[in-house]
Amino acid sequence: MDILTKIINDKRIEVNLRKQLIPTKQLEQSVLFERNTVSLAKRLRHSNTGIIAEHKRRSPSKHVINHDLNVYDVARGYENAGVCGMSVLTDGKYFGGSLDDLLTARSSCNLPLLRKEFIIDDYQILEAKAYGADVILLIAAILTRDEIKQFSEFAKQLQLDVLLEIHNEEELNKSIMLSIDMLGVNNRNLKTFEVSLETSKQLSELIPNDFVKVSESGISSIEAIKILQPFGYKGFLIGENFMKTDNPGEHASQFIKNLQL
Repeated sequence: MDILTKIINDKRIEVNLRKQLIPTKQLEQSVLFERNTVSLAKRLRHSNTGIIAEHKRRSPSKHVINHDLNVYDVARGYENAGVCGMSVLTDGKYFGGSLDDLLTARSSCNLPLLRKEFIIDDYQILEAKAYGADVILLIAAILTRDEIKQFSEFAKQLQLDVLLEIHNEEELNKSIMLSIDMLGVNNRNLKTFEVSLETSKQLSELIPNDFVKVSESGISSIEAIKILQPFGYKGFLIGENFMKTDNPGEHASQFIKNLQL
């Protein structure tokens, strides 16, 4: 069984448990539920750097990245560095994250926050809104076209931006719809975990210009961004590169300064 299938099987069990613990009514009554969200897509469109910086403690491919940092400091650091948005991993079992991380990030910065999660149920979108997210991630590899439509339209009702992640042309074709704001090309093959920027290059011309193009995974250098910008990419998701340091905010700041030279 590949890792993605395993994660999704575990996620179904987890979501069913969470639904029993916290009813949707309770999520809808959360203080943050009424908050006006900030559009990451708009920020990326008007940025010349487009950095979405990530908080990630570990991953199935790299195992431990950094367990020593607290989310509060990371979020403050990223905001001071001038990133466009912050991605917060909320999966516990495989990435060491939690919804509390999202809550902490929300209390410490005004950046657009992306809940990075394996979304398979409307309930998780309500959670995202209740815990202070501005954006949700949908992964085409694990969803049908109907699910993508259902989840993205529901997110739009809650004033959340939608970043849809694809790996190939087939996933792209089932994902083009009005309720998507950003199309993210993941350069990592989820089955082998190999990374290649060629994926972003090849898919760029197939993505309609109505969508903000985002490149994800394997972006660890200024050079990678400069290679992808002419292909129309406005957003660049960077996780491990900043998180493996002792001060992600400082490194993000230096990275952005160098990118603007």
